[in-house]
Amino acid sequence: MPRWRRWERGEDDPAVVIDAPPADDARLRRARAAVLGSLAVSVASAAIWPAIVVQRDEPRPLWQVLGGAGILAVAVTQAAALYACATPGLAARTRRRFVVAFLVAAAASVPLVAPVGRGGEGSWEPWAWLGAAVVGSVPLLVRAAPAAVTAAAATGVSAVLGAATGGSALTAAVITAGIGVSLLAVHGLPVVLWRLVLEARDGREAQARLAITEERLRFASDVHDLLGHHLSVIALKAELAERLATADPERAAREAGEVRELASSALAEMREVVHGYRSVDLAAQLDAVARVLGSSGVRCTVDGDPGPLPGPVATGLAAAVREAGTNVLRHSRARWCRIELVRTGEEVRLTVVNDGAGDARPDAHSSGLQGLSERLARSGGRLRTTVADGVFTLDAVLPVREP
Repeated sequence: MPRWRRWERGEDDPAVVIDAPPADDARLRRARAAVLGSLAVSVASAAIWPAIVVQRDEPRPLWQVLGGAGILAVAVTQAAALYACATPGLAARTRRRFVVAFLVAAAASVPLVAPVGRGGEGSWEPWAWLGAAVVGSVPLLVRAAPAAVTAAAATGVSAVLGAATGGSALTAAVITAGIGVSLLAVHGLPVVLWRLVLEARDGREAQARLAITEERLRFASDVHDLLGHHLSVIALKAELAERLATADPERAAREAGEVRELASSALAEMREVVHGYRSVDLAAQLDAVARVLGSSGVRCTVDGDPGPLPGPVATGLAAAVREAGTNVLRHSRARWCRIELVRTGEEVRLTVVNDGAGDARPDAHSSGLQGLSERLARSGGRLRTTVADGVFTLDAVLPVREP
């Protein structure tokens, strides 16, 4: 499963949900902060203009207070609804409550804000700007059909209020619809891009998991094909020997001997399959890792040819290549990776370098790296990992002992 918590879109879930990235991913933290910042700009833009109307065009203190209260209620509930949309961990019921509170506040602000500035020279349409906040927010809070109905209703109410307060119905409708679409563009595009980033990240992790699953299925298929026939024949001959035990003991003994031979043959073939599974071709492993990284958007280069290596050395290096490739896919946001194999004297060195370390540091308790280090140590080798300026380096060295 992905490391981040995901919300699946359900019947009552909002149209857009933004996951919180893990704390160690600074770039995704900054991206989410940018999305939240664009939402804050939208809220402030929708509230600042009617607030100016209250201060500039309304001479009555009571209506100044009422209008300010209506504007503040809409701004606060809008901010809460958008933040709930961008924050995982909240129950669907809580998110629905924030959305309902925003829509109720927008409706309740009509009698409080609409009369503000009425009759003033050059007065703007104050509620039209709050209607724009509704038009610019509901597509991110509810599904498409209710969002369209709500946006149309807000535009219609704004036009009616514009005409009822002595202004222009067309001007009020244009303000609500035009500014609302502009506000939606301010934060709609960052939200869409954010979702694409999350989907790309999940695709990379899914690809890594798929490669592992495919290898497991291949091995399971080999085992099934190998043992299925042998076990079927063994079962039939054992049943035949059981039936002949009293009627024809000599033949029953021959059948039992064949059962023993079949079992020994199956065991030998099983050992060969497991040996072949464990003894991985190093060149094939390097090619496979390079292909997987390349298909995941990581530019990978492989350099060096150490020549023929003893089986245990090639197997240990293949394990190091697999572990390094897994780390690049799962634990980094690398753009490039370089793999180098060098043989010097009686040692062969594998170096894997990638630029996706970020602020991370090697974990001494990481089971993958720790297990690899122990495996290499049993063969007389050593493993070293370093991080410098966001570049992660894995060095694996093994002695080459010719058989």
